[in-house]
Amino acid sequence: MRKAAALASAAMVAAVAVVSTALHKRQRRAVKRWERAEAVLRDLQKRCAAPVELLRQVADAMATGMRAGLAAEGESDLQMLVTYVDSLPSGGEKGMFYALDLGGTNFRVLRIQLRGRESRVIKQDSKGISIPQNLMSSSSHELFDFIAAALAKFVSSEGEDCHLPEGTQRELGFTFSFPVQQTSLASGTLIKWTKSFAIDEMVGKDVVAELNIAIRRQGLDMKVTALVNDTVGTLAAGRYVDHDTIAAVILGTGSNAAYIEHANAIPKWHGPLPKSGDMVINMEWGNFKSSHLPLTEFDQELDAESLNPGEQIYEKLISGMYMGEIVRRILLKMAREAAIFGDNIPQKLERPYILRTIDMLMMHHDTSSDLRIVGNKLKEILGIEHTSIRTSKLVVDVCEAIATRGARLAAAGIYSIIQKLGRHSDSPNTRRTVIAVDGGVYKYYTFFSQCMESTLSDMLGQELASSVVIKPVNDGSGVGAALLAASYSQYHQADED
Repeated sequence: MRKAAALASAAMVAAVAVVSTALHKRQRRAVKRWERAEAVLRDLQKRCAAPVELLRQVADAMATGMRAGLAAEGESDLQMLVTYVDSLPSGGEKGMFYALDLGGTNFRVLRIQLRGRESRVIKQDSKGISIPQNLMSSSSHELFDFIAAALAKFVSSEGEDCHLPEGTQRELGFTFSFPVQQTSLASGTLIKWTKSFAIDEMVGKDVVAELNIAIRRQGLDMKVTALVNDTVGTLAAGRYVDHDTIAAVILGTGSNAAYIEHANAIPKWHGPLPKSGDMVINMEWGNFKSSHLPLTEFDQELDAESLNPGEQIYEKLISGMYMGEIVRRILLKMAREAAIFGDNIPQKLERPYILRTIDMLMMHHDTSSDLRIVGNKLKEILGIEHTSIRTSKLVVDVCEAIATRGARLAAAGIYSIIQKLGRHSDSPNTRRTVIAVDGGVYKYYTFFSQCMESTLSDMLGQELASSVVIKPVNDGSGVGAALLAASYSQYHQADED
């Protein structure tokens, strides 16, 4: 009996020892995993760091690229496209004008009625239309016929308050958010398609001519008065409400900037100097690249696997199209090397672009004590059933590293424009400098916008920062295009300044 009890006791001790050893091994494995995850995070934060000294180098490089792009075609990664917009809205425009905003898989038609300086925009209507997938790779004839038909339908639904005087032609501002080489205010040849469009026959053709022909086929008495990029439209909309606006930045799915340059500072411009002495330049700044940009292995992998490797490097660091994907790639490495989501890697985490920047910002903005939004998002998007608070905090830290880098680099871009125009050395309170900003990343990613603005202030210095204003502009690509149609109307009416 005693022998049996002793054996049982020994077996129990052995079992406890085995369990204890197993638990100890599991704990050691867990500790090592977390050490690895935290090492990946620390390395990420180090490589994404963008101190002011580095940002000044980025801004200097961009300003140098701006000068080279203004000097001659093909001399810079920045195309510095001449837009032929040499006069921006004053606020005194009158009449009824239209805009067509084509920037992706949807387009909008818009109508505004202007009543001069006192009333400004008295009425505005718009309608959004989705472009069928097949038309994005069919023919220019089919695509523009579809768009023109939507314009005609929009006009046909107008009420009594929208009638134009007899013999007056409707005038349209056309926002075309693809790279175009403009040849005049109302003409421009397509350089290349982006955003899933692939109508090869259109490359090198005048997009305005194609649209005007399609409009005539609809029997609609309307013509394009101004061809603008969405960033130029945002600049026009900003200038309409604040005459101190000198530049515009889009921070959305993509990113770009436009600004008002002195015409005599554009060596590649061979036309007569405009009366205003100014010319709006579309920078196409998304294509900026520099050895000073803080790139990581994740950025390099994303670029190599993208549809346009080696291009749009700056945009891939700061825009909504890519920031969520960078976060996904980082989390995938942590899942593989540190098992942050358990022993099995979530299959959906391996799917490119499944994590959008809107998801990233929602997780980053989670202020709940248990980070439940992070957990819910990981479950909803990646199928991860349970996430510890520690893992959720790690995810938030990754989002913060990528958002901080993007915001600080965006600030450096804005600073480069201010620097190029010589306003970085202004005496305090000499003049206001207003930058109009539009785009979902700026509007909805609060951390990003606040970080960008505070970084710009750091770069400018406390005294000068007080005279530089970042001003949100809504619907610059729509309203701005209509306002430019008004500015360049053949029936131009405006209150005098």
